[in-house]
Amino acid sequence: MGNLRTAMLAWLSAHHGGGELRLRIDDLDPNVCKSEHEETQLADLAALGITFSGLTLRQSERADRYADAIATLRERDLLYECFCSRREVREAAQAPHVHLPEGAYPGTCSDLSDGERAEKSQHRPAALRVRSGHPTIEFADRHYGPQSEFVDDFVIQRNDGVASYNLATVLDDAEQGVTEVVRGADLLPGTARHIWLRDALDLDQVEHAHVPLMIDDEGERLAKRGGGVNLAELHELGFDPDQIRRALAVGIGLWEANDETIPAMNDLLARFDPVTLPTTDTVWALPANT
Repeated sequence: MGNLRTAMLAWLSAHHGGGELRLRIDDLDPNVCKSEHEETQLADLAALGITFSGLTLRQSERADRYADAIATLRERDLLYECFCSRREVREAAQAPHVHLPEGAYPGTCSDLSDGERAEKSQHRPAALRVRSGHPTIEFADRHYGPQSEFVDDFVIQRNDGVASYNLATVLDDAEQGVTEVVRGADLLPGTARHIWLRDALDLDQVEHAHVPLMIDDEGERLAKRGGGVNLAELHELGFDPDQIRRALAVGIGLWEANDETIPAMNDLLARFDPVTLPTTDTVWALPANT
């Protein structure tokens, strides 16, 4: 429900501004991205009335573009090989560093000699990290206001050769002509990395509008173990997509709880004002089954 609500808000925000919503299939990792998952997600979006315009972009078909960008960053001396395991990264980030915020990668592999890199490469393949320079980037989020975020040396390519989400998303935004990104507030802390990358790759910046999450009655993010948090489960409980659309609309203040009529997406668009969107998380409640 949380993902569907975010998609609904993205649709409303795009059309409120006279724009369009783009569709992208984030299928970078073949180990976890299955066609049946994609089909279910797209069917859920269509059932709620969330439509897309323009060509669909599929990340699994863009490896060459990601490689070109990595080559550009390498030419600009903005990358280095990192041989740290996940445990080593975790331990390094937890260690005290005078000049770095807690949890930031301290650049353990940033200044290895040629010999050290050759020796480490015998034991594990290298990931690629950006040489960020550790700036603090300030930007304005449309819903959460002024932000100030530190940028550490984050991973741009995993050690299995797959491009990172950070790299893929900024390149794909540019390819699709995206001017505003609407996504969950849990992704707000990574926004400065994307701003840094756009500058490093000479890409146009975009506007950001992060939206509050949907949580359960214990204050935790919705999880499948709770039941009734996706359309298939709700259908089994006797709810149809129109009822779910109404329940989501009530949760973000676009429809009155005592109004039992079913709104279409255009009805919600007529009431949508991004300025009045709440910035507090919403507790998911099952709609009344009438």
